[in-house]
Amino acid sequence: MTSPRLPSFNPRLVPVTRVDSHMAPVMPAALTPQALRRRFELPPVWLPEIRAEPSFLDRPPQQAAVLIPIVLRDTPMVLLTQRTEHLSTHSGQIAFPGGKCDASDADATAAALRETFEEVGLEPCFVDVLGQLPTYITGSAYIVTPVVALVRPDFVLRPNSHEVSEVFEVPLHFLMNPANHRHHQVLWQGVHRQWLSMPYQDGAQERFVWGATAGMLRNFYRFLIA
Repeated sequence: MTSPRLPSFNPRLVPVTRVDSHMAPVMPAALTPQALRRRFELPPVWLPEIRAEPSFLDRPPQQAAVLIPIVLRDTPMVLLTQRTEHLSTHSGQIAFPGGKCDASDADATAAALRETFEEVGLEPCFVDVLGQLPTYITGSAYIVTPVVALVRPDFVLRPNSHEVSEVFEVPLHFLMNPANHRHHQVLWQGVHRQWLSMPYQDGAQERFVWGATAGMLRNFYRFLIA
């Protein structure tokens, strides 16, 4: 069985059903390193909004982990990758650095740090892990643990050109503002599939953040706003 190359539709052309402009953004004071650290040390009672996508692949689930790297610039930034076009699943999509857990990994955090180093060359010595968000199950049968971390900005990246075509950053405050969260729905493979997008205009280029990456960011928003 071959893995599907997603999407078979162009997600940019799927109509927007609503935008959450009525919802409050996370305020800048809650996005400082000190505030983020306190939030993980004393987490609120909350529920993630999205836990699982409709499955499109009949295979046993696999454990995976991603890093949500918050780069400590004057404005906190989230580091993201653009996956190369030839990968078997989720090719060309914007993603957090990360991947499948190995038997040699001590835990999800170790897997996220290892995969991040292998993908983009970010050394663990620059990374200060804050904690984890609830697992997110993708339609491609990955049970993903998002690991949130602060990252010192004096790193030098060495992206793996086989997996990553580009590395870029998006302001955390943009991603934590629901006015930038757009809802989409499409009938695909006989199932109504819904997802979020958070397109960010990076100069002349639109960074189309969507799918599982946007879903995990939405859960991060819910965690911070709770």
